[in-house]
Amino acid sequence: MFHALRCSLRLAKAGWTFARHGVFGVLDTSTAPPPVRTLVGLARLVERRKIKGTRSARLSSALTALGPSYIKLGQFLATRRDIVGDELAADLSLLQDKLPAFPQKIALKEIEITLGGPIETFFSEISKPVAAASIAQVHKAVTLDGRTVAVKVLRPGVAKRFARDLTTYFFAARMAERLVPELRRLRPVDVVQTLARTTQLEMDFRLEAAAISEMAGNISRDEGFRVPDVDWTRTSKSVLTTEWINGIPLSKVEAVRASNHDLKALGAGIIQHFLRHAMRDGFFHADMHQGNLFVEPDGTLVAVDFGIMGRLKPAERRFLAEILYGFIRRDYRRVSEVHFEARYVPDTHDVDMFAQALRAIGEPLMGMTADKISMARLLSQLLEVTDLFDMRTQTQLILLQKTMVVVEGVGRTLDPELNMWETAEPVVRDWIESNLGPEGRLQDAAQGAQLIGRFVAALPELLVRAERTAEMAEAMSINGLRLDKETVEAIARAQAQRGRASQAALWVGAIALAAMAARMFM
Repeated sequence: MFHALRCSLRLAKAGWTFARHGVFGVLDTSTAPPPVRTLVGLARLVERRKIKGTRSARLSSALTALGPSYIKLGQFLATRRDIVGDELAADLSLLQDKLPAFPQKIALKEIEITLGGPIETFFSEISKPVAAASIAQVHKAVTLDGRTVAVKVLRPGVAKRFARDLTTYFFAARMAERLVPELRRLRPVDVVQTLARTTQLEMDFRLEAAAISEMAGNISRDEGFRVPDVDWTRTSKSVLTTEWINGIPLSKVEAVRASNHDLKALGAGIIQHFLRHAMRDGFFHADMHQGNLFVEPDGTLVAVDFGIMGRLKPAERRFLAEILYGFIRRDYRRVSEVHFEARYVPDTHDVDMFAQALRAIGEPLMGMTADKISMARLLSQLLEVTDLFDMRTQTQLILLQKTMVVVEGVGRTLDPELNMWETAEPVVRDWIESNLGPEGRLQDAAQGAQLIGRFVAALPELLVRAERTAEMAEAMSINGLRLDKETVEAIARAQAQRGRASQAALWVGAIALAAMAARMFM
């Protein structure tokens, strides 16, 4: 009861802040139920007088006043148009993750505590903050051996603040699912869980360093794209030290153009690198906005800030590749089949009817000029149409779609006439040929043979365990089940070994699979 009361009071405080900043005054409630219109009317009574500014400006001001976790929540909801709607999502996408820097003295103290020594033992120079956001701020520094590095320091108290506010978000999500059954399809509790998971990862800089290292391994043979080197000796949970990037940020388009870079090639490269990371590696940078991308003098793209990463399992990569390739070839029937094969759309619906709905999305794109064809918009419309076919929200695809919106925007900033289909087609085709063509089938066969080999190698041990289980069962049938001291100890030993009775079923299944495997090799 006290938990519910605390969460309710926090939500009331947030509502008060939104009201005072005039957020409710710019909301369209004409189609809202009467109770909602009444509540909005009451909220407007406490609105500050003479409030000016657009809806996005008021919303940004309110979220910033509420603190770091609300800024992150706003940015996260900007990716969920299915929840907040197109207009509000557009407003939230303009939210800037910028906060005043915390004092230099506190940052230096945190570095010394977490790295375990005086600042002079790690850096010969360290600047005042060059950038500050909701979770951390960045300093430019020089190591004792003369390397220029970027030092990212966690904002004091932010972890505790996030933990407290997340409990409120979970409370609100559960109440929403309970009181408004229609929202259950959108899985608000799962949405908050995803936010909690991403922020938890984002606030442990060792994990961000590991993400940089993993991507570096994935792209080691790729040309034209790289990530900063990590300084592991100067990295901890709350401090991340990486190579300082001297390239031009892509947010400065005129500076990039003045440096004689090929903007068309850069625009296409950003799209292709992102798709390659998502489909080939199943691991992509999920915050690739202009400020996190730099171009070096030789034209190499460098990505920074790996706090938010996306992962796709093999089945999800296949789903992405096949739907994009299907739309490119206008094979809507195949795109529909892929949805059913992935079990994203229930079997209670008709494949051809779903293909018809997909055609309604794809065909209008075919008549558009290259500069108006948006793959991100395509995915957004696809997720909207699936509502009619009871497709549950796939959070991993939502993050992918959000990132594609950002990446496509960056590409179009550099090349307004960027043809998304022509740019994506080679990457998608290569993935299809490598994974679904003859080469892919050979790889699947090899993996299957390895699995069977490991299974066959384990058969002797499985059979021994099955024999022991059979002996125990036979003894029980002769002597009965005795609950004396010896039997109790035997039961305890069996439980410690994960339950022999439950393993008996495993052995039966193992023997059946072994027979099937034997037939495959006959």
